[in-house]
Amino acid sequence: MKEDQVKRIRKLSQLYAYTSIQMHEAVARKAGLSGTDHKYLGFLIEKGQMTAGELSILTGLTTGAVTGLIDRFEKKNLVKRQFAENDRRKVIIKPNTENIMALFVPLYKDFRSKSEALIASFSSEESKVIEAYLVKAMEIMNETTSLLSNK
Repeated sequence: MKEDQVKRIRKLSQLYAYTSIQMHEAVARKAGLSGTDHKYLGFLIEKGQMTAGELSILTGLTTGAVTGLIDRFEKKNLVKRQFAENDRRKVIIKPNTENIMALFVPLYKDFRSKSEALIASFSSEESKVIEAYLVKAMEIMNETTSLLSNK
């Protein structure tokens, strides 16, 4: 691949990330949340219930920031704190997936249908290339995150 192609794809990747942030901020504001709070709800839905400490590790937030995050979610009935059965000192954060989905599905409906139509417009071979790029790019991002977090 030529150097100018690499530069174009890198630039498009950066613009994609910036545009994604803008869109998610707009969705979050419409839902009455901040953009980062909105994305942390995604972690909870994806991973399911977890402790505040686990959420802190996953997000990179301090435990104090996670406590504030959970407080905000709880006020909106998006999560519930529950003591662990085997250790009452441990608090489990359970996402209220039904309420989270009711809040966000209408906000993403148009975006989702247009995105699915775009994906369907690519050939099987093109889809495999896109998928390979995304998987490998996420591996690089996860590696970078780990290196930066361990210092």
